[in-house]
Amino acid sequence: MNGFLEGGVGFAFGLTLLAGLSTGIGSLAALFSRRTNKAFLCAALGFSAGVMVYVSMIEIFGKARLALTGALGLRAGSWATAGAFFAGILLILLIDRLIPSYENPHETHGVEEIWNGPPAEVRDERLVRMGVLTALAIGIHNFPEGLATFVSALQDPALGLSVAVAIAIHNIPEGIAVSVAIFYGSGDRRKAFLYSLFSGLAEPVGALVGWGLLRPFMSPAVFGVLFAAVGGIMVFISLDQLLPAAEKYGFHHLAIYGLISGMALMAVSLLLFL
Repeated sequence: MNGFLEGGVGFAFGLTLLAGLSTGIGSLAALFSRRTNKAFLCAALGFSAGVMVYVSMIEIFGKARLALTGALGLRAGSWATAGAFFAGILLILLIDRLIPSYENPHETHGVEEIWNGPPAEVRDERLVRMGVLTALAIGIHNFPEGLATFVSALQDPALGLSVAVAIAIHNIPEGIAVSVAIFYGSGDRRKAFLYSLFSGLAEPVGALVGWGLLRPFMSPAVFGVLFAAVGGIMVFISLDQLLPAAEKYGFHHLAIYGLISGMALMAVSLLLFL
């Protein structure tokens, strides 16, 4: 399994940490900008989805299948790859379904909601509770995303960097969501920023917990199953969260152009490293 470790645990963890803490970028945008750049967010989310879908279907799935067919044979390995891919989708789907819709972070928010929000005299601590629940919901969603980033970076540093950038873009609107909720309830910008920042820490925590549990059992077959599941997680995130969020910002064609651009950039970058 030397190839699996060649990227280095420290490098993989660093990428996962940076991707997770990008929720803070969204928080800063919400707290210090008066207007949401909806066109940019729309294109960026589409771009992120394109990167993740292309990487998952072309690179990650292929490497997982190669590892599993090598360990189990062509027929059993191919079935195991497909099964692990859909198991990853099922995992993130269950996480999504277990969180009540009113606490689900994957709703679009604009920074205007802070600047045009309720005055201090009508703020309510119940809104702070909702903000905390939003941060918790984002943390739960970010747990498998952190493992996906970490595993990708361990297997291939260049691949991990691409995944980390895509996840980081994905986390910016989530940072806005937490900031809006906390600031509505408390009127405290510092608290809004910190809750948003800490919600992203679930990604490196997810990476460390997942790696700690799986490392003693790591083998080509286990790696193949894990990598295929990571591909499924990323495809689900792209189709269920990123693209719908991009569409809600109101620029359909920009979302699609971003999607295609993300796919094209990944195709070129992967070809350059052949």
